[in-house]
Amino acid sequence: MGILSTRKNKKYSYQPRYYKGEGNPYELKHKFDDYRVTAGSNKGLKTKINNAVDDYKTNVDTTGANRRVLYIIAALILIFLYIIDFDLSIISTNR
Repeated sequence: MGILSTRKNKKYSYQPRYYKGEGNPYELKHKFDDYRVTAGSNKGLKTKINNAVDDYKTNVDTTGANRRVLYIIAALILIFLYIIDFDLSIISTNR
């Protein structure tokens, strides 16, 4: 039998006959991959997490996003309190 080795996959480089554009037309790529650091061929969990943290730190619109998240959380809390029929008279000081 000899030494056990894994067989490499064969590469198939198909070029369409009448395609005159740039690159491979069958390449699967997301719309925002050029703008994100976290997308791509990052190897390892630690590298992915470090890239995500660095991307989060360099985000320009943090105040608007934080305010938007707070508005959404407040709206969800109010909807939840309305669904469980929470009585606001518990908070008032009139006894």
